Amino acid sequence: MAAAGLPMVFPVEGLPPRVRIHEVGPRDGLQNEKTVVPVEVKSEFIHRLAGAGLGTIEATSFVHPKWVPQLADAERLYPLLGDLPEETRLPVLVPNARGLDRALELGAREVAVFASATESFAKANLNRTVDEALAMFEPVVARAREERLPVRGYLSMCFGDPWEGPVPVTQVVRVCRALADMGCDELSLGDTIGVATPGHVTELLSALHEAGLPAPRLAVHFHDTYGQALANTFAALQHGIATVDASAGGLGGCPYAKSATGNLATEDLVWMLHGLGIETGVDLDRLCATSAWMADRLGRPSPSRTVRALTGADTAEPTSSTGSSGPSHKES
Repeated sequence: MAAAGLPMVFPVEGLPPRVRIHEVGPRDGLQNEKTVVPVEVKSEFIHRLAGAGLGTIEATSFVHPKWVPQLADAERLYPLLGDLPEETRLPVLVPNARGLDRALELGAREVAVFASATESFAKANLNRTVDEALAMFEPVVARAREERLPVRGYLSMCFGDPWEGPVPVTQVVRVCRALADMGCDELSLGDTIGVATPGHVTELLSALHEAGLPAPRLAVHFHDTYGQALANTFAALQHGIATVDASAGGLGGCPYAKSATGNLATEDLVWMLHGLGIETGVDLDRLCATSAWMADRLGRPSPSRTVRALTGADTAEPTSSTGSSGPSHKES
């Protein structure tokens, strides 16, 4: 584990004093696995993450099991989390009205919908046009608001698309504005294939601010395909963003965008934030131990450089606990 006093703390003026980490490993990370993780392992993973101080943990997704067999156990998993502290936020993904019904039946207190900034990915991921997908989400968001549930709107392909290439900033702003207008409380800007750079991040956030979507309504969700996730996060912090999505151990990816690698590792993010003097509430040693534990369950080393540095876990022995293989699936 880290030597006492490391990382050394050197604050940078103008950054948020505290960042809320939106942990997506149990949902966005595990849904990309080729093997189905047992529900008991998922439950323990979430409990360990909460024990490490993560206050927002995206638990699962209420999508049709045909599309995401890795998360087909949502009805079994969610009740296993009932003993977590009430203040622990456990948002779940709902793709449509049926998904929302399932979530409400189990007492979910926060939900999220997922849209695309590009037509190609909307077709690949949702089998709809961008506007058709927005029309599908509108009654879902309206009902969730009637039930007094906070609603997050995910937006994929905000910085680049594997089929369409560059994505105009104005195009992203239009879809963000539509999600906000229908009632989404928070928008998560996804760099699904990891092609963003800091200047691009700044340009998009500035355009969204001009469109009436200031930093408090936004979160960022970076993938590390080109090693830019932390640099892009720092640019977002400079713009006032105080909610950052990350995945414990760097789990995740995008099966419909083959060039994408995993999500920004939560441990790598925490190391940087703590070095900047930014509060997270996270115990980094406990978090690294949790990711090393999950890497062992998955039978491979953690992609997180911080996990490897602090635990010395360059290898992981294969285990049989993850169950049988499952096909690829659609990603949010």
